[in-house]
Amino acid sequence: MSKPFELRWEGDLPGSPLQIWDGITKHGAAWIWDIDYEPRVGGAERGLTSKGGTVTAWEPQRHFRTEARRDDGWHNALDYTLDWTHLSYVHSTVFEPHEYAVQADACIQHTRFYYHSLGEYLRHFAGRAPHYLGLDEVPGSTADVLQRLGVPETAGPGDRIALGTIDYRDGTMVGIRTETELVRVYGREPWGWPVGVGVHAFDGAPDERAWREKVAA
Repeated sequence: MSKPFELRWEGDLPGSPLQIWDGITKHGAAWIWDIDYEPRVGGAERGLTSKGGTVTAWEPQRHFRTEARRDDGWHNALDYTLDWTHLSYVHSTVFEPHEYAVQADACIQHTRFYYHSLGEYLRHFAGRAPHYLGLDEVPGSTADVLQRLGVPETAGPGDRIALGTIDYRDGTMVGIRTETELVRVYGREPWGWPVGVGVHAFDGAPDERAWREKVAA
């Protein structure tokens, strides 16, 4: 039987309530990946879950919720409550018992990174059209990928490198901010998964070929 999981995150975000609302509901490509929601209760969700879901709460700049369910009992729900610029987020889902520890830890670590990235987008790029490039199963280890990107082993948040500025480093998760992009390195080795790289570009679509060569050279 599936085991329920709930994750909560909350914090103050930069920008106006409208910018935060739009970041969550319209501009997933700016900080997580391409997701589309129809802006109404009963509207369709596309891109977040494999078979899509449904918007179940839509109160602009106050409350948003999206849910997805399957006949086998699986469900996934994201709930956002905005009090001016303070966001309270709840993620509810289920995991199989044999993979619960791995999935729960991965979800926690990814969520921390995602909402840091939302803050970076709002602080530095709000109002600019986002373009997302996701590179999954990048060859090599996290250390290999970071070396290719010119990130020293000792570099931490605030440090400058050739590519830009390190804005996040927690375990195997590393964020780099350039003048036009947020580059996210998802070191997923702790869970037995390949490294992923996300590029959120704000000055036109990123060059996929160039980025694949950069991270996999």
